[in-house]
Amino acid sequence: MNWAALFAHEVPLPELIVRGSAIYWFLFVIFRFVLRRDVGSIGIADVLLLVVIADAAQNAMSGPYTTITDGVILISTIVAWNWLLDWSAYHSRVMRRLVMPRPLVIVREGKLCNDALRKELLSQEEIETHIRVHGVEHIKDVKVARLEGDGQISVVRFREARSSD
Repeated sequence: MNWAALFAHEVPLPELIVRGSAIYWFLFVIFRFVLRRDVGSIGIADVLLLVVIADAAQNAMSGPYTTITDGVILISTIVAWNWLLDWSAYHSRVMRRLVMPRPLVIVREGKLCNDALRKELLSQEEIETHIRVHGVEHIKDVKVARLEGDGQISVVRFREARSSD
């Protein structure tokens, strides 16, 4: 085995960093603004989408690299961008708004917010399923339900809202 070739540095460092950065930001924009949320779950179609995107992005990110060192540099670039986004979102309200979607009201005063459901492509059945997970039988018993930035649905019942007043 040729250990030197295995750890050699073949692709110029700036090229690896630019490739990794460009693809990271392209995928970030797609996932943040186009796909947005998935109601806190990952279905088979989502897994397939991630696998296909990862495969399609791999060559664009890596170019002709074949060594471990080039792979480590590329992965480090991607991890660094991810860490930097998390750090900046923690320290900056502007970045937090950019990185994390705002909560979206999907039920208000016991009624579905159809515009919000249409926007997020959520069906009434999906919402009913999620509110039952919170122990609420009917939509009419929900004071407010929000699709949170992380894709989870939070539910406040009328009874809970009144007891805190």
